[in-house]
Amino acid sequence: MKLLPIDINQVSQAATGDYTNLALSVVNDQVIRMSVMTRPYYWHYHPNSDESFLGLEGILIIELENQTIELYPGQLITIPKGMPHKTRPKNQRSVNLTFEHQHMETSIIGE
Repeated sequence: MKLLPIDINQVSQAATGDYTNLALSVVNDQVIRMSVMTRPYYWHYHPNSDESFLGLEGILIIELENQTIELYPGQLITIPKGMPHKTRPKNQRSVNLTFEHQHMETSIIGE
């Protein structure tokens, strides 16, 4: 089997639309995803998995019930399972990687 690297800059540049969330790689029972955002995502939580965010481009705003976090490129934060949160780009666009359980469930709040 021939292994090939994934060019995350190329994947980011090819993203179109206001929200793109792509699985890049599976590592054991975890998945690495790339999120490219130009609009806010819904309030939600994950009942069965923590979710780690690694900023790559732009500033990602992570809203919690009592705190707002600005995640800059090169910064990493983990949101514990069950904690409600909402993400959005601070300016026009943000790109981040997320590390989460491969079968993570998402529960939208208010629906």
